[in-house]
Amino acid sequence: MPPLLTAAVEQALRAPSVHNTQPWRWRIGADAVELHADPDRHLPVTDPDRRDLLLSCGAILHHLTVALAAAGAAVVDRLPDPEDSTHLATVSVSVGRGPATGAELFPAIAQRRTERRRMSHRPVPQELLAGLAARAAAMGAVLLPVTGPEARARLVETFRRAGQLQRCAPGYPAELRLWTHRLPGARDGVPAAALTRAGPRAAAAAPLRAFPDGQLRQGAQQKGHDGPDDGAEYLVVATADDTVLDRLRAGEATSAVLLAATLAGLATTPLSQATEVPAVRQALGSSVLRVPEQPQLVLRVGWPATHADPLPPTPRRPLAAVLLT
Repeated sequence: MPPLLTAAVEQALRAPSVHNTQPWRWRIGADAVELHADPDRHLPVTDPDRRDLLLSCGAILHHLTVALAAAGAAVVDRLPDPEDSTHLATVSVSVGRGPATGAELFPAIAQRRTERRRMSHRPVPQELLAGLAARAAAMGAVLLPVTGPEARARLVETFRRAGQLQRCAPGYPAELRLWTHRLPGARDGVPAAALTRAGPRAAAAAPLRAFPDGQLRQGAQQKGHDGPDDGAEYLVVATADDTVLDRLRAGEATSAVLLAATLAGLATTPLSQATEVPAVRQALGSSVLRVPEQPQLVLRVGWPATHADPLPPTPRRPLAAVLLT
């Protein structure tokens, strides 16, 4: 296998995915790489319309283009085979033109973590948020902020409603437990060390999914702050339509925003629960955002809490486990 393409795919494997399912497969050729969805890693209860699966695959596709950008511009052919719905993209690289756009994000691939603890009270500067929105726009999506106490309260309510409906869905608790209680040595799923249980007060303020048996400790509160020490912003990745291509591009935009935020020193949390339940996702667009665009994913972005311990990396499957022959 070509060393350049192989090394880039290995770097891309650090991409985020729903419950760290890593629902992708790769075929590495002499001069191109194929990205395929892995239907065996689809979460049928959590993700009934496969939105999370496509967003996850879009995120790793963007990670790959960033990993290739130091060598030259990646040429991406999305949905190249109408007869194979799992073949999401073919990527080649035009070498010899110098670093391409996105190369500056490469260091963030290894640094990025999903922060499920509360964040600092410090506000995120508007110029940083504008820069993140520009990153999403460059990938064909929009990044819509949820601003004001009323909109924030409606957002929290959509997550509360989604969680309530999912907990009542047959098979959801078992599916969640399956991916948060993997066997020792597993290279996928979300380990307990990366999860924290939000207390009642924090749960009312931050729309985080309730995971069982989390072990991650919250950072110590700064003196003088009575409530949750969290000034995070909530940003919604949205697209003009809701086709397979829109969802894939939304995943690419999500990766671009997460990596740019990481490079700026921000902590991030992808929050998919409100877009996994169709009725709740519709309410997110009509009642919270009040825009015609299609919500694809919510991102939580803020400064890390001052006294929070560094987050360990979550496991990833090795390259050999995700290759197609």
